[in-house]
Amino acid sequence: MDARENPAGASAARLARVEANPLETDWSQIVRQCMNGDSAAWAELVRAHHRRVYALCYRFTGDATDAEDLTQDVFLKVYSNLASFDMGRGSLQVWITTLTRNLLVDNFRRTRNQRATSSLDDGWDAADELKPADRLMANGPTPHEAAVQKELARMVQEALTQVSVELREAVILRDLQDLDYKEIAQVLGIPEGTVKSRISRGRAELARLLERNKREVM
Repeated sequence: MDARENPAGASAARLARVEANPLETDWSQIVRQCMNGDSAAWAELVRAHHRRVYALCYRFTGDATDAEDLTQDVFLKVYSNLASFDMGRGSLQVWITTLTRNLLVDNFRRTRNQRATSSLDDGWDAADELKPADRLMANGPTPHEAAVQKELARMVQEALTQVSVELREAVILRDLQDLDYKEIAQVLGIPEGTVKSRISRGRAELARLLERNKREVM
C-alpha cells in the first residue's frame, strides 16, 4: 500500500521528516497546505514549533500556566495570520517568533497591574526540559550538583523577570532562543547595533541581579 492509499502513514512519515530535518523543511508548502485545510500539516507545524514558542513564553513570564495559555494564543494567532507569511521576508521560525514577541508584549502591558512575583517558582518542574541558559550560567555547577543547578536556574529565571522588557526580550532571543543578531533585529524591528547594545546591557543587568540575589540568599 503506497502513501496515497494510507493517508495516516503518509502524515506520520512527513512528520518524521520534519522532526529529523526541521531546517530543511519546505515550510512554505506546509503553510499552503494549512491554508487549504490540511489538519495533518497544521499538526506538523505546531509540533515542530511548540517547544520554542512555549520556552519563549515561559522565560518571559516565569509562570508555566501563563506560558501554556499564551502558547495556545500564539498558535491561534499564527493560524489566523498564515496568509501574511512571506518566505521571501524571512523564515517561518522568525515570523512565528515575531508574532509571539508581539503577543507577549501586549500581554505584559495588559497585565502590568495584575502580576505578582510570588509565582516565580510555580511550575518550574514543567519547564525542566527547556534549554538551559548556558551562556548565562557559564560558571554554573557540575552535572552532579543537580539540586544546586536547579536553584541557580530558578535564580536566573527570577532575575530575568526583574530586567526591563526591552533588555529581557533581547537576551532571551539571543541566549535562550539562539537567534542571531539579524533575526533578532527582524523580530524586534530595530537595528542590529541596537540589538547588540540591548544584549550587552541585559547580560550586565542579569549578572548584577544574580550577584545581588546570591548575596541575599547567603
